Amino acid sequence: MLTTQELKQHSVNIRKNIIKMVTSAQSGHPGGSLSSADMITYLYFNVMDINQDNVKGIDRDRFVLSKGHASPLLYAVLSEKGFIDEEELMTFRKINSNLQGHPNMLSVDGVDMSTGSLGQGISAAVGMAMANKLDQNDHRIYALLGDGESQEGQVWEAAMAAAHYKLDNLCVILDYNGLQIDGSIHDVMDPSPLDEKFKAFGWHVIEIDGHNYEEIGKAFAQAKTIKGQPTLIFAHTIKGKGVSFMENQSAWHGVAPNAEQCALALKELDGE
Repeated sequence: MLTTQELKQHSVNIRKNIIKMVTSAQSGHPGGSLSSADMITYLYFNVMDINQDNVKGIDRDRFVLSKGHASPLLYAVLSEKGFIDEEELMTFRKINSNLQGHPNMLSVDGVDMSTGSLGQGISAAVGMAMANKLDQNDHRIYALLGDGESQEGQVWEAAMAAAHYKLDNLCVILDYNGLQIDGSIHDVMDPSPLDEKFKAFGWHVIEIDGHNYEEIGKAFAQAKTIKGQPTLIFAHTIKGKGVSFMENQSAWHGVAPNAEQCALALKELDGE
């Protein structure tokens, strides 16, 4: 298990690569990638049993990026784990690159599901969890869901199925930063109260600060103890976390920084 300080250093590296990738491409989604970075850092370094030896096999935990537009986060984490060369990150969204705007499981080791159409990722995660139950494979399935994504009806069909089939091997992390591309989720199409809705659908819900490593660790540990129910980790986060001029700004949902803004962001992250 890595220490909090070690996790923080990985998350800084991951955030820096997110910024550099999106700047290099002049395209991508920095805001929601940065908001989820602490949780996914903890997941990959202290929870999931994914490594160089088992990445191509089925006998390991799996992760589905349901909010597939946050691909800079997934690529940066996979690079930090050693699956992608850091130099390759700068090919993000370039023609003929394996690192396209939405992740492709056929192109990148460690990408467990091709995602991008919102709502479909959590549905795939439900299917993977069901398959593990049928195969008596005790490895777990994790998925990252967006709060704006939760406006999709397919999310609730998946949630209903997961509870019906008692998929206690499924843990979904909800990145609740309150913002989507057009502004506040409450103004666009208010999905709240998401915690109570998932409880009503039969899920075990754990509410945390998505930037507090102690709370993140306890939530993942608790999720493993829950029997007969899927678990939702309801994580309060800050859009653009780590870069002050991006924080809590919906404008940074899908806009790339220019060279000057990139330099400012990297300097601020280096200060951490």
